Amino acid sequence: MELSIAIEDTSKCSALFGATDTNLRAIRAAFDVRIAARDGCIHLVGSPEAVRKAADAVESLQRKLRTSRELVDGDIEAAITRANRPDCADDVDALDVFGNHAAIKPKSASQAAYVRAILANDATFCLGPAGSGKTYLGVAVALMMLKRKQIERIVLARPAVEAGEKLGYLPGDLQAKVNPFLRPLFDALNDMMGLDQIKRFMENDVVEVIPLAFMRGRTLNRAVIILDEAQNTTIAQMLMVLTRMGMGSKMIVTADQSQTDLAPGQPSGVQDAVRRLGGVKGVAVVQLAKADIVRHPLVQRIVEAYGRDGSKDR
Repeated sequence: MELSIAIEDTSKCSALFGATDTNLRAIRAAFDVRIAARDGCIHLVGSPEAVRKAADAVESLQRKLRTSRELVDGDIEAAITRANRPDCADDVDALDVFGNHAAIKPKSASQAAYVRAILANDATFCLGPAGSGKTYLGVAVALMMLKRKQIERIVLARPAVEAGEKLGYLPGDLQAKVNPFLRPLFDALNDMMGLDQIKRFMENDVVEVIPLAFMRGRTLNRAVIILDEAQNTTIAQMLMVLTRMGMGSKMIVTADQSQTDLAPGQPSGVQDAVRRLGGVKGVAVVQLAKADIVRHPLVQRIVEAYGRDGSKDR
């Protein structure tokens, strides 16, 4: 397995690597991995379990350096010890997924509860306003599980429902028409992975981004299936996608019920599913709120303004 970890602050490379790369050598010896630093990344090669543990150790050191200019005696030993903990995969603080920016983790108590619900349940419904991290955190957890070999693939799906426009008016073939609907999922991936890695994963069917209609008839084993914008599914579509789960899989369903684009009078599949499945063992329902919005600060004020008169937040 190969994994590239972006160095968060290149001005602290000397502290991260240690004098004459002693920290990197300690990680290499502890986990029997090949490790090298180049092009602003730390590259790890080894068995999946060894690479996961080595990545956790690097992650711990980078977290430490966010609030400190140097690492002190014992930090590298503590990072290695923590990475060897058998319960590390279930620690929300260890969620960090490496990307082009800062490490990713929950930013509120509700978001942390959402992550814990995904890890503890086979199906998780997350309801909340725009910008509250529903899709972003779901993708981050899925990538974490993929890197740790807890799953073998990620399937990201969205219903292709028009917001006031018709697919037939758009130029291009079918793929060109549906790509705009899937763009938000690609945006989340792009923020967490390099373009080359995304391309490689998609070519090998490790990551699949598809319209909801393409899910029919499939059984997905050892996968995380993320259904985004689920407020735009019908009851029949929701039943179809929920029954795609195979052995060793998890389902994450996200929805903003203030942005429904279904025809007037058409019941929402996510509302029906939450009503039916809310008390079923293995199913969790998490509600995020305006306080959990982590986009531009103005987004929270916009959501509040539109919510005061019950208008749709488009």
